[in-house]
Amino acid sequence: MFEIWTEKYRPKALNEIINQKHIVERLKAFVKEKNIPHMLFAGPAGCGKTTAAFAVAHELYGDRWRENILNLNASDERGIDVIRGKVKDFARTRAIGNVPFRLIFLDESDALTPEAQQALRRTMEAFSNISRFILAANYSSRIIYPIQSRCAIFRFSSLKDSDAKEYVESIVKGEKLKIDDDAIEAIIKLSEGDLRRVANILQASAVLNKKITEDLIYNVSAKAEPKEIRKMVEQALNGKFMDARDMLKEILLKRGVSGEDIIKQISGQIYGLNISERAKAELIQKVGEFEFRMQTGNDQIQIESLLAQFTLYKKD
Repeated sequence: MFEIWTEKYRPKALNEIINQKHIVERLKAFVKEKNIPHMLFAGPAGCGKTTAAFAVAHELYGDRWRENILNLNASDERGIDVIRGKVKDFARTRAIGNVPFRLIFLDESDALTPEAQQALRRTMEAFSNISRFILAANYSSRIIYPIQSRCAIFRFSSLKDSDAKEYVESIVKGEKLKIDDDAIEAIIKLSEGDLRRVANILQASAVLNKKITEDLIYNVSAKAEPKEIRKMVEQALNGKFMDARDMLKEILLKRGVSGEDIIKQISGQIYGLNISERAKAELIQKVGEFEFRMQTGNDQIQIESLLAQFTLYKKD
């Protein structure tokens, strides 16, 4: 059976959650009293919002946690019918066990339509004696104020590189893998603090080889190596536009890296160039302009045009 590592290595208890100590302490106090309020978990992707919700359920209900929690992804089921149907039906039934309420977890709740949010507000009011809601959102500002005012708000912070490294090492140890230090650094850069992405990159790499290297990481993640992107940018700035264009075609067409990923990597490389702060600011401005153009234009043509602008900028 193929086991998904994001689930296999998800913490089961609040104490196991990485880098959210300020939140864990508050949640443990609520769980100890067996009386939690409606809660809104806000923060970037992969920082532990879903894990925290499931850990609360584990500690409240023990082995019967699955029977007492309704887990919905609001980006898939975002309409008013879901709130009036599934959510309301679950909210009006009593809990199994010695905890007097059930949990309803709405992941990506910022995707709910305004009408669905209004219906949710009324449901939260009507069944608060036997149900508690946990809402997770990347952008809490998209949740209507009447819901926010009814929730205790928990703001999750982005994970540090050291936390991501600790998570990588725990998986490597658990799966008996071998990994280079450069490969760990590559995973940390590519994941951008998202532990789900860390686990997925590692699992995809381990399927191919138990010895994980930096090259393998970039191959399975469909990203160009930073040194390639840096060389391409430097060639454009040094007036070698055709060489830079050839490198772009190699990365974009032959290796299948998306244009959106390439332009983000170009942006990241500009900050490390040996040019003035003003020059960096002007180049970043151009990157932003061409990323916007890519929404309606051909990726290859737009990035080639950006490289041409770099060449002309250096010439001027």
